[in-house]
Amino acid sequence: IMVQSSVINNGSCYYQGQKIVFDSAVSTSTQVPDEFDRNVPRICGVCGDKATGFHFNAMTCEGCKGFFRRSMKRKASFTCPFNGSCTITKDNRRHCQACRLKRCLDIGMMKEFILTDEEVQRKKELIQRRKDEEAQKEAQKPRLSEEQRSIIDTLVDAHHKTYDDSYSDFSRFRPPVREGPVTRSASRAASLHSLSDASSDSFSHSPESGDRKMNLSNLLMMYQEQGLSSSPDSKEDEGTGLSMLPHLADLVSYSIQKVIGFAKMIPGFRELTAEDQIALLKSSAIEVIMLRSNQSFSLEDMSWSCGGPEFKYCVNDVTKAGHTLDLLEPLVKFQVGLKKLNLHEEEHVLLMAICLLSPDRPGVQDHERVEALQDRLSEVLQAYIRAHHPGGRLLYAKMIQKLADLRSLNEEHSKQYRSLSFQPEHSMQLTPLVLEVFGGQVT
Repeated sequence: IMVQSSVINNGSCYYQGQKIVFDSAVSTSTQVPDEFDRNVPRICGVCGDKATGFHFNAMTCEGCKGFFRRSMKRKASFTCPFNGSCTITKDNRRHCQACRLKRCLDIGMMKEFILTDEEVQRKKELIQRRKDEEAQKEAQKPRLSEEQRSIIDTLVDAHHKTYDDSYSDFSRFRPPVREGPVTRSASRAASLHSLSDASSDSFSHSPESGDRKMNLSNLLMMYQEQGLSSSPDSKEDEGTGLSMLPHLADLVSYSIQKVIGFAKMIPGFRELTAEDQIALLKSSAIEVIMLRSNQSFSLEDMSWSCGGPEFKYCVNDVTKAGHTLDLLEPLVKFQVGLKKLNLHEEEHVLLMAICLLSPDRPGVQDHERVEALQDRLSEVLQAYIRAHHPGGRLLYAKMIQKLADLRSLNEEHSKQYRSLSFQPEHSMQLTPLVLEVFGGQVT
């Protein structure tokens, strides 16, 4: 009898030209033989049909599995109408039940592997119980409400619109100049192995650039997703030892614009008075910039990489913009600690929004309203951690501690900025937006 894909005869199966010998000895093992090739289609040892797995100790199809179970349960006795040596195939397997059953036994199928009706019922009940338990666990899992999910989606979208990870606009800043006199801070930075190649005010951010002549109030009132164009003028830093100051001043000014754009998309921020919006932005801008910069921070070399080699910033670069290690050393430690938290993007953007909406900022008038907005975001963050950050039981507390660390960094930045801005030859290198945002801070 011709079979399309195989011929079975005398205990041997020919499949695609390969001979497979079935051991007629009864085996109690249900494991797949070591030499079994899982890439070759499996065939039934009884009839040559496509097999579905090991059933009752042998590789068979569903049809022969059912036939063997029924025959054993009924204790059926079959007689071959021929000479007792019929070749069983997929097409004729129903013609001779006696030879089919004999073939089942020959390839090692065992009645001891057949469950009783009671065992079958117990197995079904066990499976159902496990399904019910899994369903119950799934139902008890913490979940975000639609409103919370919407807030997160809004913040993630706001971040994507105000953070360009290609850093394409950096080429529009006054160019970085790393040569020049070596300051005391620069030489100290270069000698610190633990902080080598690390940076600070060098922060990475998004497309939409901005007019440096715009003040903060105008930006708040007029900021639109693509409404700002042009970057600070490309002036060379002449006659000063702070060779990186012009470039980093432009970078920080640009980053402030991105923080403003992000803030305007935080749910509820636009409903605050203009005075409170300005107060929040002035006092939190540098902290949010430090949070955002963590996206470009690398633990490998402790630097901020914002595109090409020209825009890779280290501690030494920032000392050439007038900042000292009193700020840079704790800043790098902050960046390392934040990076090691392995925050999800959703957690990162929520932390930035919570940082910005702090009711205790100087100049804020409607404390209760700002606090209500911050509390709502804090609840969303905690709910997200419970639902999506397994093992993050202490994560929320660690994130809030980062906000406390930022306050200390903010104070040191303000002190160093004032020292820098009091020197006309340096303050003239800053942009109007930087002067406005950092010039009137209350500490």
